Amino acid sequence: MGSDMEYRKLGHSDIDVSVICLGTMTYGEQNTEQEAHQQLSYALDHGVNFIDTAEIYAVPVKPETQGLTEQYVGRWLAGRSDRDKIVLASKVAGPGVEHIRKGSQLTAQHITQALESSLSRLQTDYLDLYQVHWPARNSNFFSKLDYVADEAENLAAQEESIHETLATLSQLHHQGKIRSIGLSNEAPWGTMRYLQLAQQHGLEKIVSVQNPYSLLNRSYEVGMAEISHREQVGLLAYSPLGFGVLTGKYQHQGGPAEARLNRWKEYFPRYVTPAGLEATTRYIELAKAHQLTPTQLALAFVNTRSFVTSNIIGATTMAQLQENIATWSLTLNEDVMAGIQDIHQQISNPCP
Repeated sequence: MGSDMEYRKLGHSDIDVSVICLGTMTYGEQNTEQEAHQQLSYALDHGVNFIDTAEIYAVPVKPETQGLTEQYVGRWLAGRSDRDKIVLASKVAGPGVEHIRKGSQLTAQHITQALESSLSRLQTDYLDLYQVHWPARNSNFFSKLDYVADEAENLAAQEESIHETLATLSQLHHQGKIRSIGLSNEAPWGTMRYLQLAQQHGLEKIVSVQNPYSLLNRSYEVGMAEISHREQVGLLAYSPLGFGVLTGKYQHQGGPAEARLNRWKEYFPRYVTPAGLEATTRYIELAKAHQLTPTQLALAFVNTRSFVTSNIIGATTMAQLQENIATWSLTLNEDVMAGIQDIHQQISNPCP
């Protein structure tokens, strides 16, 4: 395995993860199994030891491709003898996916069943990190703004739901099926509740939160970054390139026809807002002024954040993958950082 890579502790655990994590949600939709295996092997050979998947993948979420990503990763894993060198993460779906278990939920039965299915597809007997993909309550995630309270919601029931989820994950940890527990698409209240319940009931403490974070969406800094810092619950940053928007490929005639945002416009509107494209234009100009590619600027920025444990990159081509992984060693000078802050002040979080 390539040694030229930075590694960081996953929360309070003894697990070391590469600062670049390989995301896999394109496998089974935009990438063939052969391409997936090529990506996985290249990443591992270049120091990436952290691979992230989920039971709902491939994306966009459809019944006919559900589980394909894990199957591809599993068949690659089965052909290797270095499982102990790989940090493998997956996720249990939050509520509302009708084609998973006739309507996915975060109950003990659903979580246990989800994990067993993922382990089977991944052809392994444990996961290094198992994450709750999104919460089972009224909250702000998947680009939802303007929190509106649900007056009919029972707060005690919400507490009990989180307690059941955490107790189940803790049990699976004690059984040796998962080494650590993480959250995803979570807000400050939920994150602190998981931490408090762990302390009150002697349950497993979460080690990470996988949320969106990029030059176009720095909302994590407002309420969550302090929790990451003080509680040792690092951010696993997803969509660090804003679904590819920050590479600049959508700046010319709307980008390539085969690109994700053009193939599935109805699924992914959040990164192609007028403000998002305006901010992107400015970041591209900044990158060029400092002899950087837009991709290098965007990923190196995420890598440098003190509250980030790992930066989850995704790629559909090997050229993209190679550029993405190589950003781990880039440092941005003071002029570049000042330029980023200047743009951020003028167009703050255009794509939350």
